[in-house]
Amino acid sequence: MTDFATPVLRAVVAISLLLATLALMVVTLNTAHAAGALAIGDCGAFGEAFDFSRVMQARQHALAKCTGRACRVVTVVKGGCAALAVDVNNGCGAHGWGKAGKPGPAQNVALKSCYKDGGKECVIRTFSCDGKG
Repeated sequence: MTDFATPVLRAVVAISLLLATLALMVVTLNTAHAAGALAIGDCGAFGEAFDFSRVMQARQHALAKCTGRACRVVTVVKGGCAALAVDVNNGCGAHGWGKAGKPGPAQNVALKSCYKDGGKECVIRTFSCDGKG
């Protein structure tokens, strides 16, 4: 290589690494602000929304997806997971929901809540995590 090509090549590599680092930072910042929501209604109806940039957007989307009666947002998450459990023998009966940083703990909280509500055979109906959960 010529004496000119080596510094130019080094500059191109340095700029490429800088741009890649900036792109990774932008993706990380956008994901870190991810928001989610879980809405529940009568008889196991639910709506969920995750990876929205704002909590209000997630709440609205979760409510819009909940097709049952008496739907309401029960939890919002930022950097976590939410889960809904229902009694498999009576979808209109006992239910519970939970949220945590990871799927397993969120599901455990939901199941415990369902059993506390009187459920006999509680199962996870749905669970979701936002970009960081």
